[in-house]
Amino acid sequence: MNNTALTIRRATAADAFALRRLAVIDSAAPPTGDVLLAEMGDELWAAVSVDTGDAIADPFRPSGDLVDLLRFRAVGLADHPHIRPLGRLLQHAA
Repeated sequence: MNNTALTIRRATAADAFALRRLAVIDSAAPPTGDVLLAEMGDELWAAVSVDTGDAIADPFRPSGDLVDLLRFRAVGLADHPHIRPLGRLLQHAA
């Protein structure tokens, strides 16, 4: 049984290197704008632009379902732009 945790989160500036690395592995350009990441454990497996739907994923891992999941989540965020990440809400509350 695999107990590796899946994390879906928005990319930050600190993720730029990991996004570029994943893009090289996928032979694609990194997604731009607001980007969602799918991490298994502490490893980046896939990323999708909320703005364009462009995706990159690790072709050496079973990451296709993660891309679909990220795109599903991205559509929800695009349909509800007033929803802000919890971290930003907490910063404003402090």
